[in-house]
Amino acid sequence: MDTSTSGGGRHRRRIRIALPVAAAGLAAAIAGALFLSPAEAAETPPSPAPARTMPAKELHKLIDVAVNGDEVPGETAKSSLSASSSTGKVDPKIIGGTTASITNAPWMAQLWYGDDRGTTTTADDIGFFCGGSVVSPTKILTAAHCVKGYNWYGHGYVVTGSTQLLSDSGDLHGGTGTFVARQWNHPSYSATTLDNDIAVLTLDAPVTATPIKMTTNTDSASYATGTKATLYGWGRTTSTTQDISETLKTAQLPIQSNATCSGFYGTDYLQGHMVCAGTPATGSDTGTTTACNGDSGGPLIVKNAAGENRIVGVVSWGVKDCVESGAYSVFSKISTYAASAYPRLDDANLNDDQLADVWVRNASTKVARDLYSKGTSLVGGDSWGSMSAYNLVVQSDLDRDGIQDLILRRASDGDVFWKHWVASSGTWATKLIGDNWKTRTQIVAPGDVTGDYLADLIAVDSAGAMWVYPGKGNGTFAAPVKNGTGWNAYNVVRGHGDFSFDGKTDLIARDKATGALYLYKGTGTAATAFAARIKVATWSNTTYNVIAAVGDVNGDGLADLLARTPAGTLYLYKGTGKASSAIFATRVSLGTSFKQYDLFG
Repeated sequence: MDTSTSGGGRHRRRIRIALPVAAAGLAAAIAGALFLSPAEAAETPPSPAPARTMPAKELHKLIDVAVNGDEVPGETAKSSLSASSSTGKVDPKIIGGTTASITNAPWMAQLWYGDDRGTTTTADDIGFFCGGSVVSPTKILTAAHCVKGYNWYGHGYVVTGSTQLLSDSGDLHGGTGTFVARQWNHPSYSATTLDNDIAVLTLDAPVTATPIKMTTNTDSASYATGTKATLYGWGRTTSTTQDISETLKTAQLPIQSNATCSGFYGTDYLQGHMVCAGTPATGSDTGTTTACNGDSGGPLIVKNAAGENRIVGVVSWGVKDCVESGAYSVFSKISTYAASAYPRLDDANLNDDQLADVWVRNASTKVARDLYSKGTSLVGGDSWGSMSAYNLVVQSDLDRDGIQDLILRRASDGDVFWKHWVASSGTWATKLIGDNWKTRTQIVAPGDVTGDYLADLIAVDSAGAMWVYPGKGNGTFAAPVKNGTGWNAYNVVRGHGDFSFDGKTDLIARDKATGALYLYKGTGTAATAFAARIKVATWSNTTYNVIAAVGDVNGDGLADLLARTPAGTLYLYKGTGKASSAIFATRVSLGTSFKQYDLFG
């Protein structure tokens, strides 16, 4: 019977010593020079929620339960837990591997879950371990069976930057411990079949661990039979005990064909959604190299033609005890899931709920505020105070800290600023990023245009040339790259995320003469950032006089669009992922009182 490759007990002796200072805080953000005018001095932006702390006693309990727990993620004997049980699939381990260094795998993350259930007995405690990968400063890619049904906000703890496992004393061994702000798993994940076994945890503070990128949806070369792939994890190193490894391990596994995997696993192996790797297990530890319990959620990595490491799989399941003769390790196929997981890297807002909010400014009072998304409606959010100095605002997250930034253009001189939260000082900073951009007809912060997981900026100059400014992750940019001319034919150029469901950032543009609405699909490269346009609708200026793109408003992983009529009705056009005239679902009214706003984020 096949089994998933999640946790499994650590089965180590308990060490009872004092807990050191708990919970690392936010990494210091880069604070730019301040450029405040008298008008800007009236601003009173809201403060994001601070990074969480936990009393030492509570953290100690969480760690103790997690480190000494023997639950299998997604498959628990505790009937009161809401996680669904799988049909016997178990987590994998690395058997036959070698010791790895954090230098070679700086993206590796330890995911600890410890829930003491709030009772006087330890018999109902839920504790387990999974692996994960840092894919952005606040984002951890892992398996859905490690996440679905569990409360990671209340009971999760993530350690990065260390090859040695967290001790039950709380010793991080040089790593960084961070709490979880929110969780996402693929909406079609099945605990029965382990189909769509992919998830992302959002940390409540950015970490300094070097991220690794997922492969793209067009990648087929990495899955060619015989391709050398590398597995990393802390899972079991033998089939004869449940002990997981105290130090990070690695192993080389060749990619196997779908026919080979289906030949062994039959209908349990879902072609296109899964990939298997390794040589056939021998029936014992001797001669077997495989993932095993405790490796769940960790990465399978292939070095592409450019010599860059990319995640091509996430450890999902295998056979019980991992060494059954002829068995292989099975992974979620990232080329299939990149488009689903990638939007979670750019879901920054202020109320931390994975729904993109809308920044607006009142036309008469010049007071700005966030309107919080509830999926199909907007409710009053935080006030940003009087912001009369600006004639353009764009929502972004240039430093990928998970907190919404603003790109602002000052009306008096055209200077463009990056307003961002500086955690170390607990204040907002305003940094100059563009000098005298009065004549720029469009300024857009669509997300990652260049494929490096860092947010970029786009501007159209007075001559109609588009320029891509590759972001460096700290509010500065590499030299701009010209991307064609003729863009002044459009009176609207907007973008924030992936409209076409291919894992790349797109643009929407409206022809000012005809009202034709076009999709420009992203390519992931700076020099030719967008493919040939595709007409998706006709929206004249008399139909909609405001079009805004703020991201994924309803939380389904697809970028959405907002459009306002001249009379003031604001509509939500939910993305469908279809690069055609069916790109948006039937519009949903968000209300009729939006004529009062002159700026939308």
